[in-house]
Amino acid sequence: MKFDTKVVRAGIEPDPTTGSILPPIYETATFVLPEVGKDRGFDYTRSSNPTRQVLEANLAAIESGKYAISFASGMSAVDACFKLLTAGDHIVCGDDVYGGVTRLLDNVTAQQGLSITYVDTTNTDAVKAAITSATKMLWIETPTNPLLKVSDMEAMVKISRDAGILLGVDATFATPVFLRPLEFGADIVMHSTTKYLAGHNQIIGGVLITNHEHVFEKMKYIQKTIGAVSSPFDCWLNLSGLKTLHLRMKRHEESALQVAAFLEAHPKIDRVLYPGLPSHPQHAIAKAQMSGFSGMITFELKGGTEAGKTLMNNVQLCGLAESLGSVETMITHPASMTHVDVPVEDRRKRGLTDGLVRLSVGIEDVEDIILDLEKALEKS
Repeated sequence: MKFDTKVVRAGIEPDPTTGSILPPIYETATFVLPEVGKDRGFDYTRSSNPTRQVLEANLAAIESGKYAISFASGMSAVDACFKLLTAGDHIVCGDDVYGGVTRLLDNVTAQQGLSITYVDTTNTDAVKAAITSATKMLWIETPTNPLLKVSDMEAMVKISRDAGILLGVDATFATPVFLRPLEFGADIVMHSTTKYLAGHNQIIGGVLITNHEHVFEKMKYIQKTIGAVSSPFDCWLNLSGLKTLHLRMKRHEESALQVAAFLEAHPKIDRVLYPGLPSHPQHAIAKAQMSGFSGMITFELKGGTEAGKTLMNNVQLCGLAESLGSVETMITHPASMTHVDVPVEDRRKRGLTDGLVRLSVGIEDVEDIILDLEKALEKS
């Protein structure tokens, strides 16, 4: 089955009772048992649910994985992944990751007895040097949030295998349309399904996907124990959004390339970070390992923080919003929104300046997106 067909059909069969082409929403907390000690495959929705099971089968297939677990949010998925480790273990984490991950690691995971080292995962020597005898996991984002750094997947897999540690990859920005880390040998892939996979700003969700049965069983046990499950209705909405994922991502990328080129040529823009631009530091790596560059752009104005704020306060079509990856174009100020919990000095060390702007390019007409930015830039 080709990829585009998998997106629409994998794991999805007509309902055996009615013939419904779409899976029903099993909006129930519990299931009646036929007799003591027996069930029909389900007993309680926290453990499993038919609608969630269909979503998990579809997500596993499009990511080239055997097992998928659908979570209540991307962060609950990340937390369950880190809960694979125990007190005394060490995590090597990319230094440019979503601020919520930094908050989790520094303020929750560290208090549970794990140690964390942040490193630039585009620097393979630095990654190798950060690994110790206590290291049990390498966690990366590619492309990263918000600086859009691209890690060399083959190098990351080799480093993790040589060290005998798990490699977890947050591929939310890329989606399985453009990058499938399990095909490179990654152990776990995470997506915030809130973003591109659902794609319509309707749900909060996350997923973990793996080819290792023992990893799956442990993560599933963790999820069941802490109750971090996605609701049947959210799963159904996610399935509906997924059916157009391949079409949407091609439009996101097509428009993002044009918007990035416009921004790079604009006299008020200091720098533009987009993996599809030849000027991007890891453009060659992105081109080699990804089939497309997705729809996220990060840029900075020459006027600095105030110019950036003026821009964001004057856009009309681009919504000033916390999230990304939806059909609507959204603009974000990472320093005060997504990464506000990262200490100022740490942000600046990582190149996340107060004037940085993140743009999630939607699927509106690209001329309208560019015109909106152009008018706002005139006031910046």
